[in-house]
Amino acid sequence: MRSSIVPYRRDAFASSQVVVHRGTGCRGSRGFTLVELMVTVFVAAILVVIAVPSFRSIIASSQLRSAADDVYSAVNTARIEAIKRNATIQLCGSPQSTNGTGTLATNCATQTAGAIVSSTGVGVIRSGLPGIKSPLQLKGGLTALQFDSSGIAHAIGSTANYSGTIADICTSAVSTNNHRLVQIAAGSIVTVADPSSGACP
Repeated sequence: MRSSIVPYRRDAFASSQVVVHRGTGCRGSRGFTLVELMVTVFVAAILVVIAVPSFRSIIASSQLRSAADDVYSAVNTARIEAIKRNATIQLCGSPQSTNGTGTLATNCATQTAGAIVSSTGVGVIRSGLPGIKSPLQLKGGLTALQFDSSGIAHAIGSTANYSGTIADICTSAVSTNNHRLVQIAAGSIVTVADPSSGACP
């Protein structure tokens, strides 16, 4: 009678053997030490201290640019409305005493700086500027201008084409590049000057 026992072969299981090295089983799940955590927190704190002034400057610059764009838009809207309506249109200034007298001044009296008014029709064409609020300020106020039917700007009570600053928008949140000037030349060319620095107000 033949035996059914298969003889054991040493090399039959050689490829499936598992090798375990002592001392390495838990190394992959090791956590941070207190020293490593403190170094990470220290580096993060330094980065925050360096980055915060830059963020403040970026935010202030964005606010100033947006407010300057609002004034720029208001001036051009007043010019367009004067041409379109074939009438004198006023950009209301601040303080109120700079708006002169008459119907245009009366219509400005109920509005904030930057409003656009007419002496005929609806009276108030566009309300005042929304973007100039704390921490932004108008240094010296907003220049009141009247636009004739050709779209040319004149100072209140003058017939000469106006050239000069309409608004100096500034902030005390930062000390450099904290001013934006909206200017007009020859009564019709509106520009926003490069950033400048100075006290505010």
